[in-house]
Amino acid sequence: MRYRQRGGGQLGLILLASQVFQVGVENIPPVTLAVLGLNVYLFLVPNLPLLQACISVQQAYWRGDWRRLVLSPLHHLDDWHLYFNMASFLWKGVKLEPRLGSSFYAWLLAVFSLLTGVIYLLLEMVLSEITQDPSYSMQCAVGFSGVLFALKVLSNHYHPGGVSYVMGVPVANRYASWVELVLIHLTSPGTSFVGHLAGILVGLLYTAGPLKIIMRTIAGFVMNGYHARQNPYNNSSGYSGSSGGPRVQPQNGHPYTGGLSEDEQYEAAIRASLNGRGGSTQRRPTSYSFNIPGELTAEEIRRRRLQRIDHFD
Repeated sequence: MRYRQRGGGQLGLILLASQVFQVGVENIPPVTLAVLGLNVYLFLVPNLPLLQACISVQQAYWRGDWRRLVLSPLHHLDDWHLYFNMASFLWKGVKLEPRLGSSFYAWLLAVFSLLTGVIYLLLEMVLSEITQDPSYSMQCAVGFSGVLFALKVLSNHYHPGGVSYVMGVPVANRYASWVELVLIHLTSPGTSFVGHLAGILVGLLYTAGPLKIIMRTIAGFVMNGYHARQNPYNNSSGYSGSSGGPRVQPQNGHPYTGGLSEDEQYEAAIRASLNGRGGSTQRRPTSYSFNIPGELTAEEIRRRRLQRIDHFD
């Protein structure tokens, strides 16, 4: 998130395009590609001035313009702001979307985007109240970097023992988000420290707080309702699949390979369900063969005709 006004230049767009072609459009997961494309489109063809898209306590809370919660992450100040955010998002999406599944990843991005804006507003209100400085309530920020910080916390959560390089400095993954928060603020004073902090807090709410459970519960209700409408003959009496390895049967009836962590197992189950590949192998009956009481089969009719001929003979 940043505060400054939009500047000119196209070099950032050229560099972003080179990053996309380096990865290969066909190798970019669909949700990542769609969100990246939307951000680029809104930068090239803005439908609103930045002052009408940025988020602040004054505009969103005092004046009730809550649409800024949706608009602010999708707008950027200049081509370099767009490049750095989207290049980072590209690499995070390539790693996270295949792991979580496209449907759940889209759900995750939507929740992270909205919650980052909400927590940003709360932090600015608290700062304004504590310092008695109304300028905190008027600071208007835009950009996708708050969501990126939340995704960084999530990515580091999946690789707790790894090392990240923050501005060339190796940092343990568990501390990387906090180090990057401080270094970016020191080296780029125009960035929104509060916006980035809000993203970290959202990521922690997911990895160490109740947000993961809430999102799982909602996703479970949605996918169960969807499959109930699509497969009215299915039941959850058990899984009967092919052999070839240990299987774990969770309560929701979706199988996945054993040996995964609890988080990976649940994500695999949600991914399979949202992608329409639930574990139940039962199929809806397609045809039936039975005799209606009172009707005769062809063989029975032939037999009775022969009996009738023998009787007359």
